[in-house]
Amino acid sequence: MTFASNIFVDPATMPDFLQAVVGVNPVSHLVTALRALMDGQATALHILLAWAAPAVTTVIFGPVAMVLYRRQR
Repeated sequence: MTFASNIFVDPATMPDFLQAVVGVNPVSHLVTALRALMDGQATALHILLAWAAPAVTTVIFGPVAMVLYRRQR
């Protein structure tokens, strides 16, 4: 998830399909919020997305991971 984010490269230089991936990547939301905080231009939306994206990812993929884990046993 780190390499498909906006940590290393500006998304404007990426192909369209990769920009779409970067746009929904939780790591990208976190990095954008941290950069905005350090620059003093953070908005409530930046902070909300930085908190909500990992929470949504956990809510969706947590149960899936547990079901797959239980099947292996």
